[in-house]
Amino acid sequence: MPATASAPNDPNDPSALTARALLLDMDGTLVNSDAVVERVWRRWALRHGLDPDAALKVVHGRQGYATMALLLPDRPMELNHAENRELLAEETADLDGVVPVPGAPAFLAAVATLPHALVTSADAALAAARMGAAGLPMPELRVTAECVSASKPDPEGFLKGAAELGFAPADCVVFEDSEAGVAAGRAAGMRVVGVGPRAAAYAPDLHVPDLTRLRVEVTADGVIRLAATA
Repeated sequence: MPATASAPNDPNDPSALTARALLLDMDGTLVNSDAVVERVWRRWALRHGLDPDAALKVVHGRQGYATMALLLPDRPMELNHAENRELLAEETADLDGVVPVPGAPAFLAAVATLPHALVTSADAALAAARMGAAGLPMPELRVTAECVSASKPDPEGFLKGAAELGFAPADCVVFEDSEAGVAAGRAAGMRVVGVGPRAAAYAPDLHVPDLTRLRVEVTADGVIRLAATA
């Protein structure tokens, strides 16, 4: 049976979270890829006669085909999947402006020996390209677009990550930046650390402006404690 965290929150600090395993989104959480996302999706929206600003309000956190389905609801899904493959190739080739979220290198070093997984809407090639461009180590366990049948906000990716790590959902904390990602974490029955300005609007269990403002501690029995710093 998977281990169980001692409590969902630290009794000595109700604003802190405790967990046994961490599930990490990539874009906006570990890697700042906003510049690429905006370039690619603005071009796509204009090609389809859509408002680029409106498109960018729903693109974050989702797989591309799911964004297309929201914006072009009458289009056959097979066309969305085909065009999504084209956009993934564009994004993988465009790494200009891809940088780590502040504090991401130190954060990943702090959790390197702890149970954690990357759970991203990117496919494996895009995840490798962006993590590499940002100079970040790739977690050993990765749940990428190819691993799931449904995009965030569906909880499938996070549930799969928890299962592969060997922990119950209640023992996991999700790190996310987007509305779709926060919703997916909650639907999975997990608590959520929101990273960055987008996440603040979705009332995560704990919010930090970036990863420089997060403290990670581990108790002798392996409980991970996460707290925001001033």
